[in-house]
Amino acid sequence: MQLFNSLGRRKEEFIPVRPGHARMYACGITAYDYCHIGHARSAIVFDALRRQLRSLGLEVLFIRNFTDIDDKIINRAKNENRDWREITETYIAAFHEDMGRLGVERADLEPRATEYIEQIQELCKTLIARGMAYAAGNGDVYFRVRSWPEYGRLSGRNLDELMAGARVAPGEEKEDALDFALWKGAKPGEPSWPSPWGQGRPGWHIECSAMTQPFLPLDIHGGGQDLVFPHHENEIAQTEAACQCELARYWVHNGFVRIDSEKMSKSLGNFKTIRDILRDWLPETLRFFLLTKHYRSPIDFSVDGMVDAEKGQQRIYAALADAANALERQKWKDTVIPIDLVEEWQALPAQFEAALADDLNTALALGYIFANARIVNRLLEDRKLRASRQTGVILEEFLARADVWKERLGLFGAEPRQFLVDLRSMRAQRANLDIDKVSELLERRVQARSAKDFLLSDKLRDELAAMGVEVRDTPMGQIWDMAGA
Repeated sequence: MQLFNSLGRRKEEFIPVRPGHARMYACGITAYDYCHIGHARSAIVFDALRRQLRSLGLEVLFIRNFTDIDDKIINRAKNENRDWREITETYIAAFHEDMGRLGVERADLEPRATEYIEQIQELCKTLIARGMAYAAGNGDVYFRVRSWPEYGRLSGRNLDELMAGARVAPGEEKEDALDFALWKGAKPGEPSWPSPWGQGRPGWHIECSAMTQPFLPLDIHGGGQDLVFPHHENEIAQTEAACQCELARYWVHNGFVRIDSEKMSKSLGNFKTIRDILRDWLPETLRFFLLTKHYRSPIDFSVDGMVDAEKGQQRIYAALADAANALERQKWKDTVIPIDLVEEWQALPAQFEAALADDLNTALALGYIFANARIVNRLLEDRKLRASRQTGVILEEFLARADVWKERLGLFGAEPRQFLVDLRSMRAQRANLDIDKVSELLERRVQARSAKDFLLSDKLRDELAAMGVEVRDTPMGQIWDMAGA
């Protein structure tokens, strides 16, 4: 497998540190609010990468942490007059619920920063002893950035550039404006722990260093692109300075999510939590949408983009449903289908695998999934080819391939007919349709057609059309959807 390594900015062959095993760590959330679509993208990307590593026959240990002590957590607790631990428990539970709906598998290990206070302090002591860190008079402990010659290697930034924008905030006692906090002296009323430097709490970056320490060197470390600097840059410096070893062999970062071509921001009013989105869209549609772009590329969330994703899903699920229906009712004949079609069909699994092996190119892999559906539709639309015994084999293989897509991408694992029903219901909900009224009219139409009262059947179709509902009569019965869907 080829994997783009942010450390070096190039694709490299993935070679595990330990043969047959892969250790991957992704930075998790700060647990003070509901997860937004950027969190969803990162979680889905690393979920897909984990699935890909497993497909290579590797035993994967996946670790995703929770930051459960931070200024944002403390501030929210104060504003809501709640205990900070209650805040973190609330939003960690919400994270699990949201990610479960998106088909994201739980990490094997989910360490929390507050479980590693002792290890964090030991790292600080080690760095101080080596002259890489120092304790300030106010109880803070800082890392000496200039003591680490390789600082900036991951982000590509140099110290002169950084110095131009550096500053010392009021209350800080840094030797150098570039230095960053490993341990923060306690402020009145804040949660704190005893330490050799007085009551305090960990800085953000050192948390991940403590939580990754038992697993070094990691094969893969990553997260969103926004973490490259300063978080991951600082993490490399303090970890490798303390352990005198490599932190991670490969660094993987997913691209940003924009909202209608703008940066997501609460001040702009375009902040999208996962829960906001799933009020109007099926969870698998959001997952599908986020996989339609290469993970390193930016992606623009919009209603149009989600509609396109929904239509794409519908094409695949409709083909799966049609294949299942054909297998249930078709009597096969020994008709030969074109050899070029057979060869194209047989090549698709290898092409799908090659796409994912090339830096997890889910966008290209989805293209090959659509190619599967196009071939199946072509076979089913041709009466002669539809009856071919070879077509029956292809239809069976098509349904089996959907199991692979579910395992590898977390997609197309639902029962096709039920998914299409759920999709129509979600569209009706977005259109504020009275779904009970629609169901009543559809049932009356079924009864009218059964009684051969086609005048009433047509009248009911017109009434549904006036509501924006389009009805089609098929060999499997009537199918409805929103007009234009």
